[in-house]
Amino acid sequence: MKFKRILLKLSGESLAGGQGHGIDTTRLNEYARQIKEMVSAGYEIGIVIGGGNIFRGLSGASKGFDRVKGDQMGMLATVINSLALSSALGAIGQRSKVLTAINMFPIGEQYSKWRAIEEMESGGVAIISCGTGNPYFTTDTGSALRAIEIEAEVMLKGTRVDGVYTADPEKDPTATKFDEISYDEVMARGLKVMDLTATALCKENKMPIYVFNMDVAGNLKKALEGEPVGTLVTA
Repeated sequence: MKFKRILLKLSGESLAGGQGHGIDTTRLNEYARQIKEMVSAGYEIGIVIGGGNIFRGLSGASKGFDRVKGDQMGMLATVINSLALSSALGAIGQRSKVLTAINMFPIGEQYSKWRAIEEMESGGVAIISCGTGNPYFTTDTGSALRAIEIEAEVMLKGTRVDGVYTADPEKDPTATKFDEISYDEVMARGLKVMDLTATALCKENKMPIYVFNMDVAGNLKKALEGEPVGTLVTA
């Protein structure tokens, strides 16, 4: 087993599936199935989900929303996605707990490192929402922070593309994929793996990032078993 404990960062946009917004239940249930399979195989999984399928604070600010309130709305969007995933996991017999960076009882339990680890070690999935709980930080930074806190061995970033490319492969057909790349090169090239704060946090704490396409069924298992389905970002 290549890794034991992981932090899985899921994209809110991916959760929307083909409809472009909201929650695609087919995609949601597929995610839940893959996650349950990996917990059953002995992996300890913490999850952070973005909220871009419902509301993105930064785009809200560009439309006149107060930035702090916009980011708080984005945090609430991550709670909606977290509750949806928790519900989908429960429907197939996988226990999970929604933890929130902001006190939101009884919707979720207040996040603490030890509560998340306790849930994972006992066979449940810790779904950690609200990002860092602070404005001006993305859910990428929130997932980097939580990965370090819960002592994950790797942060898996599930996206719509199968790794890190020299340019956006959806816009540039000549873009080539990296099998492995350093944090420094990601930052020097300005590659959109994660925002700079998240990348720097992972670099400082030696947290490897594995970028892969979560929307392909079976890819989570392949990534965890060491098959080359994405890009490893490391020192």
